[in-house]
Amino acid sequence: MNGAKSLVQTLLAAGIDTCFANPGTSEMHFVAALDQVPGMKCVLGLQENVVTGMADGYYRIARKPACTLLHCGPGLANGMANLHNARRARSGIVNIVGDQATYHRPYDAPLTADTTGMAQTVSAWVRTSTDTAQLGRDAVEAVRAARTFPGQVATLILPADVSWGEGGVVGVPVGLPLPPAIDGTAIEGAARILRNHSDVLILLAGHGVLSEAQTLAWRVASATGAKVLASYVTSHMARGRGRMQLDRVPYGMDQAIKTLEPFKHIILVNAQPPVGFFGYPGMPSVQYNPEAQFHVLSRPDQDPVEALQELVKALGAPEVAMPDPGPRLGPVSGAPTPEGLAQTLAALMPENAIISDESISYGRGFYQFTHSAPAHDWLHLAGGAIGDGMPVATGAALGAGKQRRVINLQADGSAMYSLQSLWTQAREQLPVTTIILNNSKYNILIGEYANVGATPGDTAMSMLDLGNPGISWVKLANGMGVEAARATTLDECADLMKSSFGRTGPFLIELMI
Repeated sequence: MNGAKSLVQTLLAAGIDTCFANPGTSEMHFVAALDQVPGMKCVLGLQENVVTGMADGYYRIARKPACTLLHCGPGLANGMANLHNARRARSGIVNIVGDQATYHRPYDAPLTADTTGMAQTVSAWVRTSTDTAQLGRDAVEAVRAARTFPGQVATLILPADVSWGEGGVVGVPVGLPLPPAIDGTAIEGAARILRNHSDVLILLAGHGVLSEAQTLAWRVASATGAKVLASYVTSHMARGRGRMQLDRVPYGMDQAIKTLEPFKHIILVNAQPPVGFFGYPGMPSVQYNPEAQFHVLSRPDQDPVEALQELVKALGAPEVAMPDPGPRLGPVSGAPTPEGLAQTLAALMPENAIISDESISYGRGFYQFTHSAPAHDWLHLAGGAIGDGMPVATGAALGAGKQRRVINLQADGSAMYSLQSLWTQAREQLPVTTIILNNSKYNILIGEYANVGATPGDTAMSMLDLGNPGISWVKLANGMGVEAARATTLDECADLMKSSFGRTGPFLIELMI
């Protein structure tokens, strides 16, 4: 058995049954092994940032890692932006990165790179396999690292000769480490703060904004009067009926500072103290009240459900029903607006849908108009590197086994970073409805000019204009095998949404805003 076969068999034995790939020469024996060893679902992405973004979206919904297959250092480099996002989202991924044969590396061939150095910037675990007989063992450790709660990026670098060499041994999967235990002192301290103070915020992140944790947080809030918010960079939120009407800390510094100013005590549930995305002239870096005291109930690597269960017990917080979000309103007519699109989405989305939201500035107010929607999952860009909305949607559809409709709310500028996702959606016939929000500009950066105090002129503004020449998303989608249509009103958009939700494959709506 060669190393590649032992690697594929080890991955399958460890529960990794999906591979997102964009391979090259160094990975050909691994590709051949995928034919020779049944059981691995292989999904081709036409650019590595699509591959890594798909693996991120897959993990968020399937809650188990996939592997990626990337070609040498440059292939890893192409996928690093969405690996950065996946690291921030705490998604579990096993990257298999090909490399020069060990004996060939000293000759400094054109694709030779510091693959280890690059991998370390986006991975919690990195190893280069140097022995075919030990490759299976290395793969077991990579999977264990990726599945360490709540999820980590692990990168296994695979020299070509280790892959094709004989003497491979299938690794034996090992048990996963449990999350670190919850600190009883932290529970007691949080309960004391909640009993004795009225200016308390419970800030949720990670698994703390999924359904089970929300139910517990709502019991605590109802019993104590504390306010509950989610971190802005939350990657996966359980939303809709039966869930909390939970808002995020705002993106904008002024609004975030105003929102957090009343709270002198902030209880962190898998969250970190909120800070701005950037430093702005004359503005603080932190968004919270300088007098605020932080109380860590659970760290990001701990189980927030366990922590909140103990807090509920300490407070004697009774069970309480989630608030009724009110009637499900109908679609909105007329010219597109953020509020109208959000309400139309809430009116029409199917039960148990998945939203992949990279609407950037246009969608910051969507939450307040979608609380009455059916129960659904909402996925956000967690790391700030734009270009993850389309591949995350693609991976999420596969993570749900093609059984749930995925709706990708997608800004036009960031969509151009990873539009190759559409081709994979067509190839795999995935139930993805993409709504391109086409304003023909990088609108978020126009706002950032004002935030940093710059004074742009014609040359600077031309760098933010996507309308010369105009980009036709209908033609781009058609060219990749995805049916598409343009909408200029919310009525047209609603009709196209309803039609697309009945399909088994992908559809794109270019909404002119």
